[in-house]
Amino acid sequence: MTREEKSIAIENLTAQLAGTNIIYISDISGLNAETTSNLRRACFKAGIKLEVVKNTLLAKAMEASSNDYGDLPTVLAGNSAIFISDVANAPGKIIKDFRKKSDKPVLKGAYINSEVYIGDNQLDALATIKSKEELLGELIGLLQSPAQRIISALQNKFAGSEEEGAE
Repeated sequence: MTREEKSIAIENLTAQLAGTNIIYISDISGLNAETTSNLRRACFKAGIKLEVVKNTLLAKAMEASSNDYGDLPTVLAGNSAIFISDVANAPGKIIKDFRKKSDKPVLKGAYINSEVYIGDNQLDALATIKSKEELLGELIGLLQSPAQRIISALQNKFAGSEEEGAE
């Protein structure tokens, strides 16, 4: 790879990093062609971009980015693939699902909304993070709950007074 090609690759990675707040870094080496293809297909269906990257180029892109990746560049050793997503728990769920049949992908680390997670032991926590949509749904449910109780109480009160008037 020439210096110019490396520079272009770093610029492209930096732009990708700037466009998202959710990045998982994993090791997918050793997966056979069929499993890798299935992983890519599952990522595509979930709206996740999966890309194998050179560690040095990703480290330079992280350095050039306006985001603070903390200690995340320290996990860049061996083979690395990045999962870029709009949903915080989606890559975690896919990795966890694939781990039912294989010991890979291995989670190296993740950057989610300015939080840095290091190590494969974080996978369960990351897979259960609630997505923005799930949190909004819960919030709306909580906000509607008191209003529904009031409406129900009023309906019961009016139903009770109508029955009294009918007698």
